[in-house]
Amino acid sequence: MISLEDCIAMCGLEPDEVVAICEHEHMAEIPATALASYLLHQAHGPERIRTMIIDDIHQCLDRDEVKHAAELVAVLRHFLDIHPEAAAGITVLSSTRPVV
Repeated sequence: MISLEDCIAMCGLEPDEVVAICEHEHMAEIPATALASYLLHQAHGPERIRTMIIDDIHQCLDRDEVKHAAELVAVLRHFLDIHPEAAAGITVLSSTRPVV
């Protein structure tokens, strides 16, 4: 029988990234691995995963779950490091420019 660990290993995401999809889509982990694999192979799919993680961060902040939001920020950073195509269309402000 195929295990959750096998599904995660085959889907192309890390376990924390799969959990973020679970939270966003309100689904169990194994179906989330299937969705992750599907999205990673679709045009703009990695961008959709990025948006899911960002949505999860916003929801945590709305509920004052700052610790979990910080964990999700780390998940997002790792996801963008591994899947730079997911950053398409993001404008990052330079830390040297003041934001007014």
